Amino acid sequence: MRGEFMRELEYPFDGELILKKSKKLKRALSEERSDFLEKRIAVLGGSTTHDIIRILELFLLDQGIRPVFYESEYAQYWQDVMFDNPELLSFAPDLIFIHTSNRNITAWPSVSDSSERVEELLSEQYAHFQLMWDKIAQVYHCPVIQNNFEYPFYRLLGNQEGVFPQGRISFINRLNEKFYQYAREHGNFYIHDIQYLSASYGLDRWADPLYWHMYKYACCMQAVPVFAHNLSNIIKSVFGRNRKALVLDLDNTLWGGVVGDDGPENLEIGQETPMGQVYSEFQGYVKAQKEIGVMLAVNSKNEYENAIAGLSHPEGVLKPEDFVLMKANWEPKSSNITAIAQELNILPDSLVFVDDNPAEREIVSAQTAGTAVPEIGTPEQYIRVLDHSGFFEVTSLSEDDRKRNEMYRANMARKVQQERFADYREYLLSLEMQGTIRPFEPIYMARIAQLTNKSNQFNLTTRRFTQGEIEAFAADPHYITRYGKLADRFGDNGVVSVVIGRRGTMADVDVYRRGERPDMESGRQDEQTDGKKTAGADVLHLELWLMSCRVLKRDMECAMLDSMVEACRDCGAGTIMGYYYPTAKNAMVKSFYQTMGFEKTDETDTGITVWKFVIPPDYEKKNTVINV
Repeated sequence: MRGEFMRELEYPFDGELILKKSKKLKRALSEERSDFLEKRIAVLGGSTTHDIIRILELFLLDQGIRPVFYESEYAQYWQDVMFDNPELLSFAPDLIFIHTSNRNITAWPSVSDSSERVEELLSEQYAHFQLMWDKIAQVYHCPVIQNNFEYPFYRLLGNQEGVFPQGRISFINRLNEKFYQYAREHGNFYIHDIQYLSASYGLDRWADPLYWHMYKYACCMQAVPVFAHNLSNIIKSVFGRNRKALVLDLDNTLWGGVVGDDGPENLEIGQETPMGQVYSEFQGYVKAQKEIGVMLAVNSKNEYENAIAGLSHPEGVLKPEDFVLMKANWEPKSSNITAIAQELNILPDSLVFVDDNPAEREIVSAQTAGTAVPEIGTPEQYIRVLDHSGFFEVTSLSEDDRKRNEMYRANMARKVQQERFADYREYLLSLEMQGTIRPFEPIYMARIAQLTNKSNQFNLTTRRFTQGEIEAFAADPHYITRYGKLADRFGDNGVVSVVIGRRGTMADVDVYRRGERPDMESGRQDEQTDGKKTAGADVLHLELWLMSCRVLKRDMECAMLDSMVEACRDCGAGTIMGYYYPTAKNAMVKSFYQTMGFEKTDETDTGITVWKFVIPPDYEKKNTVINV
């Protein structure tokens, strides 16, 4: 069970209590776990940022990320980037956050300006930021989070402030739209929406001028935890720490009443009563989660038939087919949570469990480590609590995300199909699998980056890469890259596997066995492109090999190895070196290389293992069931 300190960081939280207890919270969070993801985060501020960093650290630690911060001097955000601050360059951030607000707008229009002059000022102000963003992309190749602009705390033109082009609200809206357009056109660039955040918090309190004039804070001190929590949700999403599935109770959670006692016809759902409308709105919100890739499951103490009857209510928005899994039985809900995670091939810390019953919430929280169990309050608060908690923060949205529920439902159908066959290979052949394995391509860069940050169990090195880094690998002749897609007669699984290998020599093994990567600027020999042979680069070092757990035991890993062997032959590499870096979540692939025919050559005190595969002249393809 999460400690009391940890619960104090769950939404809805007491911001003033967090500010007061920050040191104790940091100490408790640091001691709670050992598997933190270490990240270097540069905070470039247009206002005072110390307390934002102090509280942001707490939320990131709570989400499994141990940050190391670089903090710019006050209002030096632009100069640090544009004039190549040596400290920032040497810091080599994994992510840059630019904390600006409407206090940093310097090209405000005046009421007497012409429309043409307003356009000039708008372009001038936008160019100030665009130059900085482009420079960051050129130099740092890391994700960027940029605040948009909140509304001013006064309106010179009153209710027409957003109508006249000279009004500050109009100016901010148009400037924000330019920011949004840049985000749409550039991967690895994300907006931190303080315009919404300040409105939700209350603009009069948020923008209290006292805090600016006394401390140069862009928002009041009491709003800092809200700000930091919202920002942390973007950061953890960028680094693959989102939750993956929403597990829901039924009675008095998705509808009013108890279906087994009241009967489905008497449930409170639909437009006839105020509470029925509340539950309908919540069901609509839940159903919309499918569109962003959240898997839905049921965990209810109920007869299965009653659960189906309740979900088939004519006024209900959610239907049985909306759920990947349904556990409607009399088993402990904590046991069902474990079973749901196992059947989805994800870990319990990828789940969010929603139940109106505080006793059930407490049991699940105590017995299923890592599962998020929000205090959802009354039905009118369900949406707000889930939405503000940011469990499923969207930083990218691929076609695979939109189809994820259908993909997992298809997996259930495959399991039924498997039970019909005594011979497993015959079962695999019955799936009529079609694979696509190709070097990284622009259309899939975002999905590939997403997989590197989300895949934990079938992930040999668990290296995390941004989209910019993925694009750099694809363009670098020293790297061999492959993505794999898999479809069968039950459906298309999309991109499910990624392999990245660097061409080098056996001398590089010592670097990899330390868990590091060779210096990319040194030791490059006889450079040629397009996978041609390179003198001296006779070894392929596998820096990343991952696969989605939903296609386990389908021989996709064999097809990927076949593809890498073929690429090695094309470029003159006769040996493939594989590396296993143990984490708290990837024990399932500890012996993977052995099963693929590699020989273990070394094992360190920290559990890192080194594996060698000498490609035989008569190599026979390992995949015999997928048509690639």
